[in-house]
Amino acid sequence: MIGRTFSLYLAGRFARTVTAVFSGVFVLIYVVDLVEMLRRSGDAPKATASLMAALSFLRTPTVAEQALPFAVLFGSMIAFLNLSRKLELVVARAAGVSVWQILTPPLVVITLMGVLSVVAYNPTSAWMKQRADDVENSIFGGRSNPWGDLWLRQKSVDGQAIIHAGGRDADGVMVSHVEIFNFDDKGNFIERVDAESGELHEGFWEFHDAKVVTPGFETLPASTYLLATALVRREVAQAFVAPETVSFWSLPSLAEQTAKAGLDPTAYRLKYQELLARPLTLAAMVFIAACFSLRFFRMGGIEFMISGGVAAGFVLYVATKVINDLGEAGFISPSVAGWSPGLVGCLFGVYVLLKQEDG
Repeated sequence: MIGRTFSLYLAGRFARTVTAVFSGVFVLIYVVDLVEMLRRSGDAPKATASLMAALSFLRTPTVAEQALPFAVLFGSMIAFLNLSRKLELVVARAAGVSVWQILTPPLVVITLMGVLSVVAYNPTSAWMKQRADDVENSIFGGRSNPWGDLWLRQKSVDGQAIIHAGGRDADGVMVSHVEIFNFDDKGNFIERVDAESGELHEGFWEFHDAKVVTPGFETLPASTYLLATALVRREVAQAFVAPETVSFWSLPSLAEQTAKAGLDPTAYRLKYQELLARPLTLAAMVFIAACFSLRFFRMGGIEFMISGGVAAGFVLYVATKVINDLGEAGFISPSVAGWSPGLVGCLFGVYVLLKQEDG
């Protein structure tokens, strides 16, 4: 069995290298975002340099979190190549230490880092992203619309309705450029309503400057159009929050509230499964790095090994995005979409290592 001292040495080297790479990625993202914020601040009188620096710092953790798997991949490759360059891996292998014993400390470290990133880093980055959106909206006003269009399906005493708004506020309560398609309880189309603006009150929507189009009848203008709803402001405000701005601990309850509001909760459920599977995904990156970084350094071909590791990590990243898109579209369940990339990556790494070590 691998000794305790050597295990702690490998774990320490690996943790320091991965942390250093992630810190470098964090600083790089911050600098790039700060430059962009300073460019945008030219036409905003409220935007000062210090405020833009603080805003960029609030925005950076969420973006850096998405780059965490690549930081683990590159950090793992650097750690393994440094151990091989100094002949430490060669001595360990000559002493009878297997590749699985060498990988055990890094896998334990990366699993702990993955869990910590889910239970602590993610809630912090989500809170900072929410604060950043509020600050950005207050500085740039209506020119920044981070919330986009609104699509809503609801059921009420008036029947069923599909509501589309071209613009809305941060809470999803005030809407503009609204299209409403009303149906009866049997799903038969009744009328279409176009309104300039609307507001959610307790128990009903109030739309202004509306035009009611009913099949077989002339278009009727209405200064105010009321539509019953079972939604409350709290449900609507939470239902339109981007998954990136929701804490890991709040995702299950938010998905349930979104489903009760008649909206599609797939994005929140998928995000929750991705976070649950993050330790496995990071472990897959360690396996992929080991496949291309455990070769004897002085045998040459280092550039091909590094290129192969980067290519394999990029392929896994693209496959993850494709599977996530399929999950968001409903073709596969959120659980399969969240867990399959990490599982496939780990199986690939184990298979390649078995071929290399045991033939």
